Amino acid sequence: MQTAPKSVLLLGASGTIGRATGLALLDAGHKVSAPVRSLDSIPPKLSGHALKIDINDAERRRWIIESGRFDAVISCLASRTGAPGDAWAIDHALNSAVLKDAQAAGIGHFVLLSAICVQKPKLAFQHAKLAFEAELRSSDLVWSIVRPTAYFKSLSGQIDRLRAGKPFLLFGNGELTACKPISDADLARYMTLCLTNPALQNRILPIGGPGPAITPRAQGEMLFDALGLKPRFKRVPVALMSTIITGLSLAGSISPRLRAKAELAHIGRYYATESMLVWDEQTGRYNADATPEFGADTLAAHFLRLATEEIADDRGSHAVF
Repeated sequence: MQTAPKSVLLLGASGTIGRATGLALLDAGHKVSAPVRSLDSIPPKLSGHALKIDINDAERRRWIIESGRFDAVISCLASRTGAPGDAWAIDHALNSAVLKDAQAAGIGHFVLLSAICVQKPKLAFQHAKLAFEAELRSSDLVWSIVRPTAYFKSLSGQIDRLRAGKPFLLFGNGELTACKPISDADLARYMTLCLTNPALQNRILPIGGPGPAITPRAQGEMLFDALGLKPRFKRVPVALMSTIITGLSLAGSISPRLRAKAELAHIGRYYATESMLVWDEQTGRYNADATPEFGADTLAAHFLRLATEEIADDRGSHAVF
């Protein structure tokens, strides 16, 4: 059954997920308006739907929301670094301001790109995301909170190391964690479906790509295979990360710059030790079988496209190594 096109305000369209979502919305026949600070990173197909507006400007933001007659907001807004100040300003405060403006304008649906890691919050950006999730759930709008697992781009950071003849870095034995990574395009299509599928509304939606769940060691083997190289690994003790964090935290008491580095190190340790899968509170374990799957794009195919330079390495703020 075909549904009528929706008029959608898309936020965060200059990021990789935002760009993909804009294209998915257009492919599905929806109308899109995408306010961005700069038009430089907007793909040609989406450029005619982009508006050069800083949504941090409250007056201009309210003007576009009130004048657009939108059916829905899709927010792909996220802090670039995950640092506390940035996280509370973007993941929480800016989304919160947009929500209030959307309610005042009578917009009926709000789709939020969140993250699966908020299940076990230990970091500032996770608490900021959860604070806004709670606001959205208590609002009078229809809501969809999408919590994706790992992105392909966030797992691609070591390709240059391997090309340079260096080993793939593993934390611990490389099997401490696992994930079901999802491509930008598949995630964008899933978020677009939230607009028209009642089963994806008023729900928290963990979502991964096609399984099975993949450990970091398996990811390394895939990347070596894509490059046509013999696998070589180097183990990094998790305890070493903890030692570094302790030192940075102590130094951070007198240096804001080192305090920020300590937070980034905390983020790195979190992803090195926690799986990006559904957390089962009853068993106290991550559950790959309970982690929903969507789409057809695979990490192995993505690595092959990177290795042959069919696509560029577009990690941006997802760069770790």
